[in-house]
Amino acid sequence: MISAQRNKYLETTIQTASPAQLLIMLYDGAIRFCRAGIEAIRNNNVKDANVNLIKAQDIVSELIITLDRSAPVSESLLKLYEYFGHLLIQANIKKSAEPVEEVLQYLLELKETWIQANKLAASGSAGAGVQHA
Repeated sequence: MISAQRNKYLETTIQTASPAQLLIMLYDGAIRFCRAGIEAIRNNNVKDANVNLIKAQDIVSELIITLDRSAPVSESLLKLYEYFGHLLIQANIKKSAEPVEEVLQYLLELKETWIQANKLAASGSAGAGVQHA
């Protein structure tokens, strides 16, 4: 029962979120799965490392798919996301935490950048948000 209520809450949250909120939610998920993958690697838990790193890769793929290719910064973001995907695959193959830690640091910085950009856009024009470049 509680799980069904939680799923309904999450579904409603996603359906009512702005594009900027959805982007930040994607970053939050990728960050969470990277951290879980790093912990699993450090604990020699191969199965959990694989599951979490694949989830992080899936989110990075979603970031690539949803990228607005008409934005000037999109080409740079695309290359960066592709690099993240490469690092996550290498980390998963080698069960090495270092590549995931690199991705994690970039994700944390990018998330903060998007949060700040959304705040600036919202303060600059009433209710405007940031689209995924």
